[in-house]
Amino acid sequence: MQGRLSIGDFSKMTHLSVKTLRHYHQTGLLEPAEIDPFSSYRYYATTQIPVAQTIRRFRDLGMPVREIADLLSSGDPDARGELIGRHLERLEAQLARTRDSVAALRRLLDPAASIDVERRRTFETTAAAIGETVAAPDVLDWYADAMTELQAALTAAGQPATGASGGLYDNELFTDERGRLVVYVPVAAPPRSGRVEPLVIPPTELAVTVHRGPHTDIDVTYGALGMWVDQHALTIAGPVHEIYLVGPRDTPDAAAWRTEIGWPIASTPSASETTVG
Repeated sequence: MQGRLSIGDFSKMTHLSVKTLRHYHQTGLLEPAEIDPFSSYRYYATTQIPVAQTIRRFRDLGMPVREIADLLSSGDPDARGELIGRHLERLEAQLARTRDSVAALRRLLDPAASIDVERRRTFETTAAAIGETVAAPDVLDWYADAMTELQAALTAAGQPATGASGGLYDNELFTDERGRLVVYVPVAAPPRSGRVEPLVIPPTELAVTVHRGPHTDIDVTYGALGMWVDQHALTIAGPVHEIYLVGPRDTPDAAAWRTEIGWPIASTPSASETTVG
């Protein structure tokens, strides 16, 4: 018949390999127009060329085969638009992650990059807090829910914040990807409501720096602060303190965010002070 193409010719015209075309046949994504009953040769119609090229474009963009099949089989323009829109959102998220990684790498590769660190002894702080053991992948969602509950409890109790909100992160949260996390808001008279409980944070000796911008590369600041602590012969003692001077609850502009990171520290004993028992 006219427009009948062998799988080899169809491969050349669409830039899809024979192996790929066979796979698409097996999965039902792109079936041949005709299969010879005696030789089992696959033949394609010229009208399938645009379909094959559409599939290739979507695969180049990383769309899953199953979604492409749904897209091609749907006769509903709205449904097709929703499938394409959903995939475009994934691409945009991937692009954002790539940009964040590039920005972090530029910081790591810049020999002139530095941070300002100060040693600071904090005062005792009275706060309303929520603390739980959290898995590392759940930290952001847990934090958002906890802060919402905290703010609601403080509003109901008529207790205004006396300082910026903060968090205490146990070492296990970093080393074991699961550990205790406490978020708090300083207030004069902390209420008890739901998960909200009073908390007294004792005075602590900290090495403090400020991370500027989004939290996607906050690990770079953590690393730089850790090097400073090591270079000054200090040891880390206790949970990491974070104070959210400016954060997502204050402004959607991530470039304006300011997160204070404080590592509890203790001086490393000198050789003359070291004892062996």
